[in-house]
Amino acid sequence: MAAMSSELDLPLMTQGRRLGTGTSSMEVSALGFGVMGMSYNRGHHPDRRAMIALLRQAVEHGVTLFDTAQVYGPLINEELAGEGLYPFRNKVHVTTKFGHSIVNGKHEAGKLNSRPENIRKVADESLGRLRVEAIDLFYQHRLDPEVPIEDVAGTVRDLIQQGKVKRFGLCEVGAQTIRRAHAVQPVTAVQSEYHVMWREPEKDVLPVLEELGIGFVPYSPLNRGFLGGALNEHTRFDSGNDNRDTLPRFQPEAMRANLALVEALNVFGRTRGATSAQVALAWLMAQKPWIVPIPGTTKLAHLEENLRAADLRLTADELRELDSAVSGIRIVGDRYPPEQQRQIQR
Repeated sequence: MAAMSSELDLPLMTQGRRLGTGTSSMEVSALGFGVMGMSYNRGHHPDRRAMIALLRQAVEHGVTLFDTAQVYGPLINEELAGEGLYPFRNKVHVTTKFGHSIVNGKHEAGKLNSRPENIRKVADESLGRLRVEAIDLFYQHRLDPEVPIEDVAGTVRDLIQQGKVKRFGLCEVGAQTIRRAHAVQPVTAVQSEYHVMWREPEKDVLPVLEELGIGFVPYSPLNRGFLGGALNEHTRFDSGNDNRDTLPRFQPEAMRANLALVEALNVFGRTRGATSAQVALAWLMAQKPWIVPIPGTTKLAHLEENLRAADLRLTADELRELDSAVSGIRIVGDRYPPEQQRQIQR
């Protein structure tokens, strides 16, 4: 079991994992932290000071991997991460992403831009917002069909040689894209959605990552909060700053049907003293030792819940029991609307 902290009785997470291999590897905590929802796509903005305090609580209780992106806000989420994590800049890894078209601080919806000159520009600007001397891991956020992945990897390789970036990552790409990029610049980690409701990466992505020694960082490991059990068909999302109301899987009829999976997680966790969210995170961490989920939260209670999930070790028999319980449940609703769906797994 993890050691306990006296402050607020939060657990201290001591388990670590490694993303990538060789000189491109990165040692991180077993669970990371997705910063996005503190200011983007998750409803009303919480108090900035409270979010900074929460980020620092996460660090003080063992989290060393924090994830943000240029497009979150845009820009303001990087600024939040930069301010909140500045006192710990030599103790934590802050990852960010390029690849969307941001013009005059505005996101051009649906437009991508991974041209080398833009990658270099984003790197320089993100360094300032994050208040760091080098970006720990620089992901391409979405594959740009107008720019060969070899050119993208080569540009990040140059930034690594210049000392502005330490490592290279990819998001939501297929096996062949991973191979082509890795041949130019070793990839430390691939980030994609992955959880008990969405297991597509198991088909093609996870096998190539294992073969090449690349880490995997599942974002939205609780399916944007759904697996925590607090959302249902009556939930209403803030359309001004919450993208869930645009996602097919979060329409009322889909949520009503998909609650069967949440209940299966609850049933499994009930005899083990675990919540559905903890079961979902433990399931992810049990898949491979090089998988590091990055759940996000704006609440101290949920941070504690997530940290304690690192202590829930599932045996092979328990994994089979859990897989059997959820395998027959049909998931209703796609992950994204058609336009966004076209930007992934290429």
